[in-house]
Amino acid sequence: MVYSLKDKLFLNLYKNMYRVRSVEAEIAKRYNQGKMRCPTHLSIGQEAVPAAFSQLALQKDFVVSSHRGHAHYLAKGGNLKSMIAEIYGKKTGCSKGKGGSMHLIDLSVNFMGTSAIVGNSIPIGVGLGLSAKLNKSKQISFIFFGDGAVEEGVFYESINFATVKKLPVIFICENNFYSVYSPLSVRQPKGRSISKMVEAIGPKVLSCDGNDVIKIHKTINTAISKTRNGEGPFFLEFFTYRWLEHCGPNYDNNLGYRAKEDFDKWKKKDPINNFKKKIKGSLNKDLKSIEAEVNKEIINAFNFAEKSPFPSVAEAYKGVYAQK
Repeated sequence: MVYSLKDKLFLNLYKNMYRVRSVEAEIAKRYNQGKMRCPTHLSIGQEAVPAAFSQLALQKDFVVSSHRGHAHYLAKGGNLKSMIAEIYGKKTGCSKGKGGSMHLIDLSVNFMGTSAIVGNSIPIGVGLGLSAKLNKSKQISFIFFGDGAVEEGVFYESINFATVKKLPVIFICENNFYSVYSPLSVRQPKGRSISKMVEAIGPKVLSCDGNDVIKIHKTINTAISKTRNGEGPFFLEFFTYRWLEHCGPNYDNNLGYRAKEDFDKWKKKDPINNFKKKIKGSLNKDLKSIEAEVNKEIINAFNFAEKSPFPSVAEAYKGVYAQK
């Protein structure tokens, strides 16, 4: 079958959303086996942003992310086998088994790392953007973070510096309305718009529904086109919602920190199911083969992680740097 560019885009967007959802669902399914001995922050429900991003960023572009970074790692081309092995603490992991779920890196695709410290990767991403400008490389530095990170002082310093220096940086805020168990209403003034607040600092700002993968694709594409043309930086805010607990493989609606009606509303906005309804006609036949291909890849990745060796004790002292 000959696909149009639109058809290819639709199938790739679906594949990447389904892949992220299925990888994280398998992590959740196996987590209680006790073989993944690190905390995991899953992004089930938030697959649309990384799926759209995966179709637009170039390999040479830089990416940094946060503790909830599996989807961004995969979207930038990070190796799935290496990611799962890292979560298992194995020698074949992308951080040699030292970092776990919250410290993923793959320099071969310029995925420059994730961090467990909220907001910690933001100034690193700005520094990468500065290097791109100094080297005139036409690279963009993408920085992924959640709404909680905009409450860190370094966020404002980084936005200000990037704006003053007109750096090729795109700040991507996946606003899922919660920082652990705290909603925006107890962390920020009533009625505040994060986008409007950031716009006052100076960067160009765009926002849209973070569960509509087509709108997200258009928004990120606009920001990339202008930033690569020297018109950056950009701040993008996407409104979305995580289904599972802040950290771990379970649903936690029994804790009472978020209303059931809010959860149900966002479940109806499932980015994958709603997008699937837009895929018409003969393309529907391709979805099953895509799903089968992804499912096989995931099983192979977990088998690889299970069979991989743990690092030796001596490995703990390699690649670690500290200043006296």
